[in-house]
Amino acid sequence: MTNPYVGIKDYQLWRRSVARVETHLFDPVENPRYKIDSEMKIATAGSCFAQHISRQMQRIGFHYLITESGKELATQERTRRNFGVFSARYGNLYTARQLLQLFEEVFEGRIPLETAWRRKDEKFVDPFRPLIEPDGHESEDAVREARREHLAAVKSVFLDADIFVFTLGLTEAWRSKSDGSVFPLAPGVSAGSYDPEKYEFINFNVSDVDKDMTLFLEKLKAVNPRVKVLLTVSPVPLVATYEDRSVLVSTTYSKSVLRVVAEQMLARFDWVDYFPSYEIITGSYAGGLYYEDDYREVNSIGVAHAMRCFVKNYVSRPVNEEMAATTLPLPPEPPQRGVICDEREIEMMRP
Repeated sequence: MTNPYVGIKDYQLWRRSVARVETHLFDPVENPRYKIDSEMKIATAGSCFAQHISRQMQRIGFHYLITESGKELATQERTRRNFGVFSARYGNLYTARQLLQLFEEVFEGRIPLETAWRRKDEKFVDPFRPLIEPDGHESEDAVREARREHLAAVKSVFLDADIFVFTLGLTEAWRSKSDGSVFPLAPGVSAGSYDPEKYEFINFNVSDVDKDMTLFLEKLKAVNPRVKVLLTVSPVPLVATYEDRSVLVSTTYSKSVLRVVAEQMLARFDWVDYFPSYEIITGSYAGGLYYEDDYREVNSIGVAHAMRCFVKNYVSRPVNEEMAATTLPLPPEPPQRGVICDEREIEMMRP
């Protein structure tokens, strides 16, 4: 008697590819669509976890594209002011809608109605990257000028990237009722003032995110025909939910939506691939080993495992073979140093 599962590969069977594999050797990547070499310009954007890929690319000597480098500043000052964390200083682009609106602002003349928020210390910040400039700005005009410079740098990212890595992070967001602009943080968390007449909560569904990602990818390909895109889903749970339910339930909803959309983009565009960092970190095979004691932050062991899989499957002939092959975590440093997570500001509002 025969059946369609006779002859399927080992990686298609749980027992052979997951249950019987040592945890640190587990690798769910199969049939990557392209390879990345040292000549390609690699850009990153998205949620906090995208920053780990940028660090790994720099570590092995690849061309990590940075269009806002702050090269005129001392190293410590560059770090303090968040230069080089992403390819441009956009901070966290948690949602697909943020990414799409940023592209439209750069290439299609989209002008958000809100351009500056005031902080408690009377300084002004950019509503779309409220934590990027720790000292803030002295005036609204200064914020607008800084954003003009930023948008020029973002344009270079979209035009020059050979590989664009985007980490899908959240479905929950806050937006302006007047023009639909989506912010990385709710008004009033780090700056601005919450007014329910002006702002509303939204929790994007599969249809919303699918539409936003499809539009963005089509627009990106139109201005940069050679670009390839690598999608990931952040394994970091929500720090808080505005839905009236458990934050764990909201996390499962959010990550499920994002994972489905990533799969739909994979099916729709042959130049888009999906890297399963989410599965590597959250998989039951790991038994929670890859999270810190708060069950939220990904620890260095988990990051190292995900990056080993990334390098093994996507990188061709690493410049620094020894660093690329290591099974150890990244060079010693405080766990979240240089990793921007705007969302954490919500937690700071509560004891």
